[in-house]
Amino acid sequence: MKVKDKEFISYLSEGEIQNKIKGLANQINKDYKETKPLFIAILNGSFMFASDLLKEINLDCEISFMKLSSYEEMNSTGTVRELIGLTENVFKRNVIIIEDIVDTGNTMKNVLEQFKDRGVKSVEVVSLLIKPEAVVNDIEIKYIGFEIPNKFVVGYGLDYDGFGRNTKAIYQLKS
Repeated sequence: MKVKDKEFISYLSEGEIQNKIKGLANQINKDYKETKPLFIAILNGSFMFASDLLKEINLDCEISFMKLSSYEEMNSTGTVRELIGLTENVFKRNVIIIEDIVDTGNTMKNVLEQFKDRGVKSVEVVSLLIKPEAVVNDIEIKYIGFEIPNKFVVGYGLDYDGFGRNTKAIYQLKS
């Protein structure tokens, strides 16, 4: 698959992704039984994952969104910019952050600090992907879909400079 000027090869199929999402949702359903969590999806990348995950959640819950940016083209800038902030009251709420990928962890560290400052009852993270080799921040991700190598991926909401999000599978940059 070609996105802009780069070639990508198949990495995770639609079936693999959907099976993993069902497993993550089952665990969240068990862990949050008899609670009413607030899910916060981090845009833009997590929109597909958030949609499919919430379809498998059988709890009374709410969802909201934050839009953050820390990438330019294929590289992390090291700076997290909040483009659309959260308006919901999270005080004494169980919050579950939905993220597409944890790379360096800069974005997630920033988000977790914000929520702890707002007096949440609990805050956990569900991430479809994590790159353990790339993580430079000490953060805890409770629900992890796939651990992947430190290679660039697109598809299923993940992008290369704004393009390539609109696939049902995930593709890895061809070496």
